[in-house]
Amino acid sequence: MGEERAILPVGKLPGELLARLIAAYGSSDPTVLVGPGVGGDAAAIDLDGTTLVVKSDPITFASESPAQYLVDVNANDLACLGATPRWMMVTALLPAGTSEDDVETHFRELRDACVGRKISLVGGHTEVTSAVSRPILVGVLLGEARRDALLRPGGARPGDVLLLTKALALEGTALVARELGDRLGDLVGREIVERASSFLADPGISVVPEALAVLDAGGVTALHDPTEGGLAMGVRELVLAAGCGVTIDREAVPVLPETASIAAALALDPLGMLASGSLLVAADPSSVDGLIAACDAVGVRLTQIGEVTDRADRFTLRVDGAERELPVYESDEVGRALSGAAGSSIR
Repeated sequence: MGEERAILPVGKLPGELLARLIAAYGSSDPTVLVGPGVGGDAAAIDLDGTTLVVKSDPITFASESPAQYLVDVNANDLACLGATPRWMMVTALLPAGTSEDDVETHFRELRDACVGRKISLVGGHTEVTSAVSRPILVGVLLGEARRDALLRPGGARPGDVLLLTKALALEGTALVARELGDRLGDLVGREIVERASSFLADPGISVVPEALAVLDAGGVTALHDPTEGGLAMGVRELVLAAGCGVTIDREAVPVLPETASIAAALALDPLGMLASGSLLVAADPSSVDGLIAACDAVGVRLTQIGEVTDRADRFTLRVDGAERELPVYESDEVGRALSGAAGSSIR
C-alpha cells in the first residue's frame, strides 16, 4: 500500500511546513532585502537605491465590497514595512453567468478603491471561468519605501511591549455577521448583527493610518497585520520572526461587545478569528505614551496587551492571573463557523 497523504486543513499552511518549503525553495537574490518567511507579509527589493515593496493577497469569499477589501488588505501589509502603496494589478476570476454589467461594476469599484488610497490601477487579467463558483480577486500591490525607513520583520526585542490598535477580530466578526445574519439575528438580535456587519467599513479594516502614525512617532521595532488564525497566530508570527517569546494579558485585549456576543453565541474564540483591521505594534517601553498619543491623533485606539520575552519557545496567555499556552489556530475560527454555510469561504 502507498504512503498515506497528509491532508491540510482549510486556511494558512502550518508554520512548520511553510518554513520548510521556504527554506527549500526560497530565492537567494542579493537584491532582495526582505524575502519570504513565516510571518512575513511583503517583500522588499533594492533597485539601485530605491526600495520596491511588493505584496500579493486574494479575496476568495463573497463580499459586498471585495474591491475595497482587496485594496485594504494588500495596503496593510505594505504599511507594516513602512512603505507607501503606489501601483496595483488585479487578476479577476469570475464565475460562469457573469454579465457585462457585473464586470463593469468590478472595474468601477476597483478604480474607486484605488483612488481612495492614492493607488494607480495599472493592469491585471480578467476572465470568466467555470473553475470558480464566485468572484475571486487576486491583487499584487507595489509600493516604495526609503531604505533607511524600511521596517524589516523580526525586529521585536525581549522587553518590548506589545500593543494592539482598535479591537479584536473586526474582520471575522463582520464576515460571520454577513454570512450567518439570519441565524445570528435569532441568537443575539438584529441590531447587533447589523452593527457587526458594518465593521469592514467602520471601524474599518485598513491599518495604514495608524501604521504611518506610529512609525512617525518612533520607538517601533515591528509591525504586523494579523489575519487568518486571528490575534493568537498574528502574535506568534511577529515574535517567531524575531526569535522571541511573548506573554499576552487576555483581559487587556480590547473586544467590542458585538464580537463578544457573536463569538459566545457560536462558541468561537475571538483570539482565533480573522483579524484584519487591527495592527500589532512591538515597541520600546519608553515610547508607549507617544505611540498612544499618535494613534489618538488619527482617531484610533491603541492598547497595551502584553510583552515580548526572551523565551523563544514560550507563548503565554495570562488569564485571571494564571498562565497557559497561547492557543494555536491553524484553521481560522471564522472558517469553522462558516463551514456549514453554502458558498462561504475565507481568504
